[in-house]
Amino acid sequence: MVLLAVLVYVAIGASSAALIIRSATSSPRPRHPATTQIQHVYEAAFLSGGPARVTDSALAALHADGRLVIGGPGIVSVRHALAHDPVERAVFEQLAAAPTGALHALRRAVMRHPAVQEVGDGLAARGLMTPPGQNRALTVWGLTQGILSLLAFPVSIVLTVVSFIDDAVGGADDFSPPFFAMVFPALIAGIVIGFAMAKRSKRRITPAGRDALRSYGVQHAQVFSPAHLVAAHGLRGVPDPALQAQLIAAARFPVSGDSSSSSYTDSTAAWCAGSSPGSGCGSSSCGGSSGSSCGGSSGSSCGGSSGSSCSSGSSCGGSSGSSCGGSSGSSCSSSSGSSCGGGSSS
Repeated sequence: MVLLAVLVYVAIGASSAALIIRSATSSPRPRHPATTQIQHVYEAAFLSGGPARVTDSALAALHADGRLVIGGPGIVSVRHALAHDPVERAVFEQLAAAPTGALHALRRAVMRHPAVQEVGDGLAARGLMTPPGQNRALTVWGLTQGILSLLAFPVSIVLTVVSFIDDAVGGADDFSPPFFAMVFPALIAGIVIGFAMAKRSKRRITPAGRDALRSYGVQHAQVFSPAHLVAAHGLRGVPDPALQAQLIAAARFPVSGDSSSSSYTDSTAAWCAGSSPGSGCGSSSCGGSSGSSCGGSSGSSCGGSSGSSCSSGSSCGGSSGSSCGGSSGSSCSSSSGSSCGGGSSS
């Protein structure tokens, strides 16, 4: 039993050490400080809440200046098909192709449009976020270690009982610690490290990305255009209450993740997974992928403005306990302080 216990320690120790090292070196790192600057509002929106936040920012901007009209029950129509940037152009393209003009269908299509996906590609290329699928093996590795270590508890108890029975039958006089007691510390370490590294590997925003988002929020804290308000605060930042209600209703429709490894439309709750307070990951957008409660919606995204904190998995609110109706539509609470606003929406 002692030899088996040693093997358990060696196996868990080697796996944990390799997992920690691999996790520490997996995040892309910016090659030059200049690449860590957020270049436009859609990059801030993407870091804050992924494709859902980018789409909501564009829709808010188009509705605010009258180029789009969004009426009940969630039907979108065009007044002036004038696009100022590729994301707005994607909105008009997808609306022209939509058979009904339904807001939730338009929102889903724009999230998957190459113009929106390329925003994420650009951020990933500069080391501000992790490309989709890059750390999938780490996540599986960590979960496997944690689950196997957890399952080893009952196995070690059984082996301990068998060992006691053998000693009693054989009349052994020498005393040895129970097998369960010997391997308990190793199993606890395997569970904690495995699940912690799996959670860490799901983070989308890199440390450089969180710093860039925080800096952008400070620089553009006094900009109050609709695109920047939504980028910073999610759907609770939509200045028009009627539009806010329509977007919240549209976010209630689940957006399934794209099976492609290059798609960013999977669960946007990962954008803030495991982020610490003050990381720049804060308020959210009723994102559109499953995983959060947002006014009854299944969509959430996590993100935020500078000076806000992120608590993944919390209910919607700009402040604790608030609801999506007049506050945030996401899985992250946002503290006041700054916004991801600034400049133009292009």
